[in-house]
Amino acid sequence: MHSFSSHARGLTRRRFVTSLGAGACLIALPQQAKAEGHASSGCLPAMPSNTWDLKVSRTHVSLDGKSMHAPSIGGTVPGPILRWKQGETVTLNVRNTLDETTSIHWHGIRVPSEMDGVPGLSFAGIPPGETFTYRFRLHQSGTYWYHSHSNMQEAMGLYGAIVIDPIRPDPNACDRDYVVFLGEWTDVMPHDIVSNLKMQDDYYVFRQRTAASFPKEAREAGSAMAALKNRLAWSRMNMAATDIADVSGAIYTYTLNGHAPDMNWNGLFRPGERVRLRFINGATMTLFDVRIPGLEMLVVQADGNDVEPVPVDEFRIGVAETYDVIVQPKEDRAYTIFAQSEDRTGFARGTLAPRAGMSGLIPPMDPRPVRTMVDMGMGDMKPGESMDHMSMSGMDMKGMDMGHMGHMAMPKMEVDDPGPPPLNVENQNVAMMPMDRTGSPGDGLENNGRRVLNYKQLRATRPGADPRPPSREIILHLTGNMERYIWGFNGRKFSESGPIKLKKGERVRFTLINDTMMEHPIHLHGLWSELENGQGDYRPYKHTIVSQPGSRMSYLVTADVPGMWAYHCHLLYHMDLGMFRTVLVS
Repeated sequence: MHSFSSHARGLTRRRFVTSLGAGACLIALPQQAKAEGHASSGCLPAMPSNTWDLKVSRTHVSLDGKSMHAPSIGGTVPGPILRWKQGETVTLNVRNTLDETTSIHWHGIRVPSEMDGVPGLSFAGIPPGETFTYRFRLHQSGTYWYHSHSNMQEAMGLYGAIVIDPIRPDPNACDRDYVVFLGEWTDVMPHDIVSNLKMQDDYYVFRQRTAASFPKEAREAGSAMAALKNRLAWSRMNMAATDIADVSGAIYTYTLNGHAPDMNWNGLFRPGERVRLRFINGATMTLFDVRIPGLEMLVVQADGNDVEPVPVDEFRIGVAETYDVIVQPKEDRAYTIFAQSEDRTGFARGTLAPRAGMSGLIPPMDPRPVRTMVDMGMGDMKPGESMDHMSMSGMDMKGMDMGHMGHMAMPKMEVDDPGPPPLNVENQNVAMMPMDRTGSPGDGLENNGRRVLNYKQLRATRPGADPRPPSREIILHLTGNMERYIWGFNGRKFSESGPIKLKKGERVRFTLINDTMMEHPIHLHGLWSELENGQGDYRPYKHTIVSQPGSRMSYLVTADVPGMWAYHCHLLYHMDLGMFRTVLVS
């Protein structure tokens, strides 16, 4: 059984130095965090363990003046970091002391379907007072995470990090190794948030365009008339160009390892050391833009898989994604880890420092992004251009071969193409000219003067395991109606859709066309998604892929594990309100 005591026996020098760093990190925790017992140190357990006893219970958490008896695991939010070893079989005994059913899903971990932890699909859930034993062999290494898949418990704090040590020497081993778990905290209950969004889709959006912002828009558009046409076009579509995130800093406190910004989480280093930071976005609804002013970050892993190192100043991390970066602070000073929300309504922050309690300068937040016609799937159309004749019911799709655009030179294959979904109560828009946006860092990050990561830069360190071309393409439209807060695939909610059926061993291409004006982090349980980003046989393997607004993107999947798998947007309130399907491999 795992304990948190250090095991000095058999440690390499590098591992021993890392363990010293972990101890120093614990010392550096703010007193408030230690007293309330809910914040994570971000430090890895000294050694991996293959047996864990985990208790799900309610824990009183008070953060930034917001208190809740939160469902949690191990009595902390986030829960304990689970450290495992590739090639071993892990056993996790999860005891439920809540008064409702719970579950744990091992996000990104390749497991048999009955161990995936999705009630109603892979098992019945864990009833109150009972214990469920998860047992599976570890075929992979890297940074992952776990969370509940029951009763919106994930939104209230039932989640934590997973680190799997590789069976072979790790080329990215460092002197220090920290988890950086990004999240949100609120005392508003998830079901109340959903109710508010159903009543008014922009309930939490307090930064609307006003008369005061019109002169700036006119300058950017080239004329007042063009800016006015743009505003009228958005109005006719019943959409707002400033609607970046459904839920904002109006109610969220953004957290880093369970710490509010003013609690100043510390990770210690000695100048010249290499420090590995394992970023995990465990938020419910927030994409974060991450940078460490004064430090170059070397991206070495995406979603648990090694990639050729990419030096960057900043990266966007979608909900449920993970990125491992290496930094090497050489000065004897504090550096701020700064993670601003995409809508710029708040930020999470921590500090890398040579001594406990130090703080770095906190940079100002960037200007908020504003959605454009590109985000509506209308290509590079200028504000107001060719929009006068378009309306919710009048978008002409004649001559648009949406099922085959972008694959003209590819060999014939079976294509499952439903065509553009109808415009109705469940679908508010159709992307007329969806673009490949894998080379874009995302809205608000273009041309900001910093080197920002994009998907095209991700290149696996070795070729994929399955060299076969796909025999079938499955085209899915990501759809929704912001005004009614309805989400789905192909204009249908989960209740109106059957499973996507794959044959065991089949090689397929999934193509996503995002008809909405929002990012959607799409997660396929149980199977790897190999992003087609121009890297040929060195496609990066991911478990969560962010589809940008108005975009078209593809990835390959080998159906190598039988079972019924969940397939959904990882924005929890999108998933809960319809953007959920099942994939049946048989």
